[in-house]
Amino acid sequence: MRLTRRSALASAATLFAPAIAPSIARGQSAIVLRWGDVQAPTHPASQAAERAAKEVKEKTAGRVEIQTFPSGQLGGSRDMVEATSSGAMGLVTEGGALIGQFLPQMSIIEAPYIWKDAAHMGRALASSFIEDLNKSLIEKRDLRIVASTYYGKRHLTTGKKEVRTVADMAGFKLRVPEVDTFVAMTEAWGAKATPMNFGELYLALSQGAVDGQENPLPTIQAGKLFEVQKYLVLTGHIITPRFVVANETTWRKLTAADRETVAAAIKSAAAWNDAEILRQEDSLAETFKKAGMTVIAPDVESFRKPVLASLPKKFEAKWGKGLWDRLQAM
Repeated sequence: MRLTRRSALASAATLFAPAIAPSIARGQSAIVLRWGDVQAPTHPASQAAERAAKEVKEKTAGRVEIQTFPSGQLGGSRDMVEATSSGAMGLVTEGGALIGQFLPQMSIIEAPYIWKDAAHMGRALASSFIEDLNKSLIEKRDLRIVASTYYGKRHLTTGKKEVRTVADMAGFKLRVPEVDTFVAMTEAWGAKATPMNFGELYLALSQGAVDGQENPLPTIQAGKLFEVQKYLVLTGHIITPRFVVANETTWRKLTAADRETVAAAIKSAAAWNDAEILRQEDSLAETFKKAGMTVIAPDVESFRKPVLASLPKKFEAKWGKGLWDRLQAM
């Protein structure tokens, strides 16, 4: 009998539900929240989750326990967002574009070339735009944004081919997340998009199933992707935010005081994550160079131009008319 995605998620919900429901531990009521991420334990996002979990356990005297699951232990990116929406998981950290598969207008947050820099992105994330998105997520998907984090600038890596202009991308098999905007960007470059879960990426690169991938430098480091890639091409095509998202029903099982404690711990850990990502971005290109990678400063405008000529118009109906220009102006 074939196991469908829906039935698999239903099974997961049955399996994990006891772990997020109130339970008795040593005579007192406790709530356990499972927090999943695809990133490796050495990535700042995973380390930040551990920091938040420790603080929550201490400050709630064990009333709330966060259990962290890095490296996609609870599934791929889409699976974990679905599981959090259904209540099978308590928390997940994931990018705006992937979450945008559950709330379409949200994918604009991770669109190529929409942000001038990290500060520009930060202004948008602190605006009423995020408040509106959060309200829609709660109403439509039973998901709540607890905190936003900085994931970094995404750059291209290749296994064998030097890439200096977008013309060098013709026919290039590029692994991208399972997100339509990433696929559209790749196609605008003249490359062949190969959507794939992050957990499958290292093996795919080492076996030559794809020619390259794109991710921020700290992710390339934590996933050890530099071991199976020869060239680092500093395209900086996307400045990526990620979000810590909670199941709203589970969130409401916490007392108001505990919700405040958990939110404060997660936001504090997110701030640590942001600082650590920025610190690593300042030095990792040189680290990879010393490890044997060739670092290339490409013709960035050649990559930018074909994407901006097609992508905003292509996704205008999905994002909402005028939203691209509104965010660009912030």
